[in-house]
Amino acid sequence: MSGSQRIRAVFMGTPEFAVPALEAAHQLCDIVAVYTQPDRPVGRGLELKAPPVKQKALELGVPVFQPEKLSQPGEYERLKELAPELLIVVAYGQILRQNVLDLPRLGCVNVHSSILPRWRGAAPIQWAILAGDRQTGVSTQKMVLKLDAGDVLAVENTEVRPDDTGQTLHDRLAGLGAKVLSKTIEGLVSGTLAAVPQDESQVTIATKLTKDMERLDPTKTIAELDRQVRALTPWPGTSVTVRDGGERIKIKKVLPRAEVRSKPGLLFESGGRLFIGAADGCLEVLELQPEGKRVQTAADFISGKKGQRGPNSGALEWAI
Repeated sequence: MSGSQRIRAVFMGTPEFAVPALEAAHQLCDIVAVYTQPDRPVGRGLELKAPPVKQKALELGVPVFQPEKLSQPGEYERLKELAPELLIVVAYGQILRQNVLDLPRLGCVNVHSSILPRWRGAAPIQWAILAGDRQTGVSTQKMVLKLDAGDVLAVENTEVRPDDTGQTLHDRLAGLGAKVLSKTIEGLVSGTLAAVPQDESQVTIATKLTKDMERLDPTKTIAELDRQVRALTPWPGTSVTVRDGGERIKIKKVLPRAEVRSKPGLLFESGGRLFIGAADGCLEVLELQPEGKRVQTAADFISGKKGQRGPNSGALEWAI
């Protein structure tokens, strides 16, 4: 896009997912400012850490603003003085009011990690895996007050792979987000982009992930449990709790094994391998993390438990 065609834009985003989109927007627009969440304390030392988008904006030499709330006094006036022709929002973490949505002549564009109207809401990447979707993608939409309900401007699709985790799919969609945003900006500037209203009858909601989602329920199928382990990696993760003693074990990596049968709710060793009995087979546990310890392989876990023996022909087993 030539210099005469470059539009003034403000970018709003916070996490790592938004960084490729910021880089793409910077190539096509004059980014006059980046808005992101305030620095937050992290880790045991609670040291303040800048959001990934802020770090990238500073690398690019773009001014950064970090208001606690865009609605606080003076923030709208500052944004208005920047005179953006386009406002780009990617996982910013704040709700925009109507006066902000009405400010840029080209509107406010949101990059959302699903094929809208499927999976509106906070955790579309994880819910696509949890639901067993075979395809997902990234949409750009013209923002309205209702969450993720604006007309769709462009879409890029990708397969949900059988081994995808929340992290791997996140990373792939972040790259797709940059691609679909570039297409959107070019289409808006040229006037060739047609916005398509969403079909409200097809809406599904991706609710926020919570810690209580981590428990693996052995009465579920191995396909459901496998998707849960993968979708909730890296957060909140998945776990089982041993009934006798209450030890919580985080389950990091599994493989569905329909050919291995066991009573649901049993964590057991067989042939030097570790399994969880489920409704229609077993999950083979490949990596796990006992409470207070590091991530380890199933073989290392079994080796460390040699002193414990259950009634199953001397094999290790625990009710969960």
